This record gives sequence, C-alpha cells and structure tokens, in this order.
Amino acid sequence: MTQAWEARFRAGHVSLPDWAQDSPDRACVIASHDGVRQVHSLDVTSGALTVATSRPAGTTDATISPDGAWLWWFDDSGGDEYGVWRRQSFGSGPDSTARTPLDSPAAYGAGLLLGLDGVVVVGSSDDGGTRVHVHEVSPDDGGTPAPGRLLYEHEQDAAAAALSHDGALVAIEHSERGDNRHPALRVLRTAEDAAGAVVADLDDGAGLGLGALAFAPRDGDARLLVQHERAGRPELLVWDPTTGASDAVDLGLPGDVADADWFEDADALLVAVDHEARTRLYRHDLTTGTTTPIGPDDGTVGSATTRPDGDVWFTWSSAAQPRSVRSLASGVLLEAPGTTAPPSVVAQDVWAEGPGGRVHALLRRPADAPAGPLPVVVEVHGGPTAHETDSFAPDLAAWVDHGFAVLTVNYRGSTGYGSAWRDALEASVGFTELEDVAAVHAHLVAQGVLDPARSVLAGASWGGYLTLLGLGTQPERWSVGVAGVPVADYVAAYEDEMDSLQAFDRSLFGGSPTDVPEAYRLASPLTYAGAVVAPVLVLAGENDPRCPIRQIENYLGALTARGDAPVVETYRYEAGHGSYADDERIAQMRAQLEFVLRHVQP
Repeated sequence: MTQAWEARFRAGHVSLPDWAQDSPDRACVIASHDGVRQVHSLDVTSGALTVATSRPAGTTDATISPDGAWLWWFDDSGGDEYGVWRRQSFGSGPDSTARTPLDSPAAYGAGLLLGLDGVVVVGSSDDGGTRVHVHEVSPDDGGTPAPGRLLYEHEQDAAAAALSHDGALVAIEHSERGDNRHPALRVLRTAEDAAGAVVADLDDGAGLGLGALAFAPRDGDARLLVQHERAGRPELLVWDPTTGASDAVDLGLPGDVADADWFEDADALLVAVDHEARTRLYRHDLTTGTTTPIGPDDGTVGSATTRPDGDVWFTWSSAAQPRSVRSLASGVLLEAPGTTAPPSVVAQDVWAEGPGGRVHALLRRPADAPAGPLPVVVEVHGGPTAHETDSFAPDLAAWVDHGFAVLTVNYRGSTGYGSAWRDALEASVGFTELEDVAAVHAHLVAQGVLDPARSVLAGASWGGYLTLLGLGTQPERWSVGVAGVPVADYVAAYEDEMDSLQAFDRSLFGGSPTDVPEAYRLASPLTYAGAVVAPVLVLAGENDPRCPIRQIENYLGALTARGDAPVVETYRYEAGHGSYADDERIAQMRAQLEFVLRHVQP
C-alpha cells in the first residue's frame, strides 16, 4: 500500500491555464502525464486535456499563441535550461512534428512574448550577454524559421518582459547599471522601420528595482503596469511611456505587491499581495480608487489570471489542503489527472526577535505529537528572493508524517516583508540569513517546543547553500544536514553557472570573485568545510546550470579528505536544478528520509 507521503508526490498536477487572448476557449496547461509534467492543450468548454509533449525530463516552460493555434514550449537538454523554442499545433499529440519557428541559436531563455499576427519577441542570453529579437512568424504549419530583427543587446543581464497589445512596443527589464537585483525599464519599438528605437526609459536609481508586468489589453493603449519600490516595498504604478504620464496605485493594504494584471476592460487591476506568508487577491478599480478583496481569505494563492467575462482563475492551497485550480465564479475549475493528494497539517505562525528585527516563521507539528520537545527539520527556502508560505508542500508533509516538526523561516533576504528586509542580506551574505534561522530555532528551543539534540537543517538551491554554510559555521546547533542542489564552492559555482546567475552574484557581492575575492571566500561553504561535524547528505543534478556539479564535487572532496571526516553521502540524478518526474522526486525524498532517520530518532 502506498504511504501518504508518497501518494502526495504521485498526486496529479495541473497548472493554471494560460488562455489564448483571441481564442479564450483554448489554453495551454502543464499537467501530469505518466508521472511526468508535460505540456497539454485544454479545451476550456469541455475541460478536455490533450497531452502535447512526452519528454523524459518533463516540459514546463510553455505558452499559447494569441489565436490559440499553437503551443510554444522550450526545448532544452536534460534540464540544463539551454535550448530553443518549439511550437506545435493546438490539440496535437507527442507524436506530431514540433516545428522550430525562430531562426536563432540555442541559448538560455530571457523571455518569450507572443503578439498578434505572428509577432514574436524573444530574449536569449549566454556568456556574451543578453539579446532581444523580434520575429514575424508565419501563421501556417510550414516554412523556414523566421529571421529576427535585433531590438536590444547588452553585456549585462536583461529580459523581454511585456509586449503591447498591438505588438508595437516591448518593455525590457535590464541591469545596465550592473545590478540585476534592482533592474530598470526601457520601452522599445518593434516595427521594421524603427526596430529598437527607444520610446522611454524608467530608472529609479541604485537600490530601487522596477518590473514591467503588463501593457493594457487594448490596441493603441500604451499604459504599462509597473512594479516599483519607491516607498520601501513593492507597489504599483501605471506608466505611459509615450507621454511620460505616471500614476501611483494606492491599494491601502499592508504587504508587498507580488503580481498584478489588467482586467479585460482595462479599467481595473487584479493584484496579488504577499503579507505574512499568505498571498491574497484584490480587485482595484482605477476609476474610483477602491480596492476589494476577492477569492479565499486563508491559505495562499499561487497564480491568477483574469478572463474576458470578468471572472478570475487562480490556484490555491494551504499547508493542510492540496493545491487546486479554481474559478472565482464557479469554484473548482480544472481537476488534475490522477489521484488527489492526501491532506497534511495546518501551519502556525511563529514570531521571534532576531538581530535585525522580528522574524516570521511557520511551524508544522505532527498531529499526534507528544507534549515534550519535538525533533525538527528546519527547512530554509531557496531564492533567496522568495519566501515560505502557508501552502501545500509534499516534501514538508513527508517530514511531518515521519514524526518531525517542520520549521520554515522567512529570514532577512526573503520577499514579502519590504525591500529593506529583502536586501538586508547583502551586508553579510549567508550569515545574515543564518542569524535569523538560529534566532527562531533558539526561541522555540527555549520554549520547550523543539529538541536541540534532534535538529535537522535542510534546504535546496539557496536553501542548500545555507544548509552547508550553517553546518560549517553553526556546527553546535545542527544534528544532520540535507543540502539539495547547493552552492558549495562559491568561486567555482560562479565560474560554471549560467550568465544570469553570475549577474545576480555580482549584484549581491558588489563584483565578481576577481573583483571582491574576500567576499566570496567568506560566504563560501567550502571555507568552513573543516568545521562540519554533522552527517550531511548532498543531492545534485548532473545537468544543473544554476548550482553546477563541479563546485559540489570540490566541496565533497574537501569533506572526505579530512582525517576526521563526518558521514557524507551523495545522491546524484540525471536532470537539472530539480526534477519534474514523480519517480525521481520520490526517490530523492526517500533518500532524505532514510538518511535522516539513520541519525535522528523521531
């Protein structure tokens, strides 16, 4: 009989439908197929899903053309994120021919924007920087890949972010100042006789980022919805780059704007706001200035989209309840293929005083937990520009099923608590986050909630980095470490990682390892490998472009070369920065459970 934890990983998955602008009864969906996440066509009227791709590593980066005729998806090699865009006709299956519609070389993706009449704007990046091209793709099923006109090129990181409804304007997020954590905006023309001509720039200066969310959904309406942080947190403004007019959007709400989009009448906005580990939806009327809550008032909204009839589609879950795709008007919108995930436990809010202010965290307790101090898995999130939420997580539920409390901390560096909180980690990368994690852990130990002798530090990506750094700099605090796809040797990681992450690291540290070698040395887990005493499991993807395998091997070599080496185990898998196959995800979770349970008794 399948255990509950494994059943959660095998439960069917379905994404929020990405519907076609001019054919709203057609949509692109990522859903489970034979245990792997693949691109599907969705007939909205009937609810029928038709699988389109059948790639072993899964396919998750996809969209649909405005006319609903084509599914577009990104084709990389084994999860290495380096590849080209393909397209295939709506409703076709995995055996159909996937065309290569763009005459462009393989690269890392930096945005794909599909406009009317075959206008396609695509961003690409590699070691030479970022380029943005506009293509005019034939609407039929054949022909030569469409050549592109260069709109933008720069050695620094950038992305194609938004395309106007008529395809005449494109907004670029760029980091020409050398800081891709706080980008600026540039709006360019796409027409052949003015390709790349600058319409306007918007730059709030050092330490203040801007994001282009969406142009108004009407021809001739150049208003662009922009995320800014002029008042110390992510908020909204409406900017017309053709006139320079700019209107702030005052929601009158606590929290950070996470995302926003236009309703189809272009007179109202759908806004998602992060506040204290939950995301809520609001409708903001631009005419009256009123903000109205819509959707659930508990749990977390993961993504949302407006519809031509004024409805809102969104995904929702909580720590206890599995994810679902819903309609504001009619309830559950789309059932995932396969079985439903078993529920888990609720998450309770925890606040503790830290060195930089009050730290917010979530605590999940086993339903039959004893009264005494609990063994705990302290799961540190990735990003670092992300945050833990009251949402469903099969991996966290698995630890709870095995008798562990699970503590997730929104340390300094996390989003959702203002710009200063997010950027505070820049003062002491890695150590700032770990100070906050330790403060919450110590608070709950002092209250008798957690057992200091049975405390596991775990995380993936940036969370894996913090796990290895924590094992080396707080060795007395942690009983076991589990680090998934971590940064382990920061200098080697920089040398091998994708160019956009090199740009991120330069923004974070104030330069490259050549520019500021001491900053990278101090922040690197490799520097403290000699102090690690706890057993450690490292999980690594062979094709990972974000936390490449060589730098992990360097770190593991430093640990095992010690005469007093701790217990070290490695789990390697054939994919990139994670896996979209149920069997592989279960195998990784089982490896973690078995490793921890050999060293910590719940």
